[in-house]
Amino acid sequence: MNSTAPLYQSADVLYANTDFSKLNWVETQWAAWYMWIGNPVIATGLMSFLLHEIVYFGRCIPWIIIDSIPYFRKWKLQPNKVPTAKEQWECTKLVLYSHFTIELPMIWFFHPMAEMFEMSTWQVPFPSLKIMGPQIAFFFVFEDMFHFFAHQALHWGPLYKHIHKIHHKYSAPFGLAAEYAHPAEVMILGTGTIAGPLLYCFFARNLHIFTMYVWITLRLFQAVDAHSGYDFPWSLQHILPFWSGAEHHDFHHMAFVNNFSTSFRWCDRLFGTDDKYRQYRARVAAMKKAGVSSEEFAKMETQMIAEVEAEGVKAEAQAEAYRYGSKTKTA
Repeated sequence: MNSTAPLYQSADVLYANTDFSKLNWVETQWAAWYMWIGNPVIATGLMSFLLHEIVYFGRCIPWIIIDSIPYFRKWKLQPNKVPTAKEQWECTKLVLYSHFTIELPMIWFFHPMAEMFEMSTWQVPFPSLKIMGPQIAFFFVFEDMFHFFAHQALHWGPLYKHIHKIHHKYSAPFGLAAEYAHPAEVMILGTGTIAGPLLYCFFARNLHIFTMYVWITLRLFQAVDAHSGYDFPWSLQHILPFWSGAEHHDFHHMAFVNNFSTSFRWCDRLFGTDDKYRQYRARVAAMKKAGVSSEEFAKMETQMIAEVEAEGVKAEAQAEAYRYGSKTKTA
């Protein structure tokens, strides 16, 4: 089927040569959606936005519930900093503002861009897992590298002061704060999420938007979980040592420095931007090995967190004080 079929064609015409008996349930519902809406541009835009909102807030709800239950405090990375209902609501309002003013227009006009890159949208059947797997793996690696360098750039004085500072409002992040950011940051870092699929599609010409939806879902799960503030024994970083997770990213919010990547630890290890983090984890490990009581461990951990936060405050102040042409030392 022609992926560049004119958008003025009705959905019935688009599926005129489709054998629905060979489609699975999901593929049938996919085609039914496009036929129901009747316009591929509207159908893709609406589905894309609904997917983003449902997945993002749907993934945040479990973390909101966990934050309200004291039993889970023993796995919270900064146990003395639990977000209040007021903080959760203030965060939600800014996130919704960014979603409707920045992300909605970008998502709505994505269909024409996808067609320009010859990305399949309304077409069925979907590609096999054998095809989608390597594509999604490439998107993860590309986004992680893009985010690493872009995130570091956002910590540069003027960019931090006027853009990235909003995201660092919470030194102890929580799920909803994953997309709590300046609209400009949403666009900058969001580029890494969509640029990988678009570049791949430009060169390979064999990408289906369904694959991209799977990628977006996994990316949103990763972002929300990394900001959750909890490190459970069953968290993914304990299964995949190279995965970053909340334990890795929480330190970045707490200390302001180190750990600029998203999904993986490779870039931070390669470029040495995890030195303070590894020192901190080594101290925690030494405390556990010493066999101190749980009460003593909690007291020592609180003191360590306070020390790291104090260093982070100095590093943040240094970044904000930067002036063009001035020379400052990296904290």
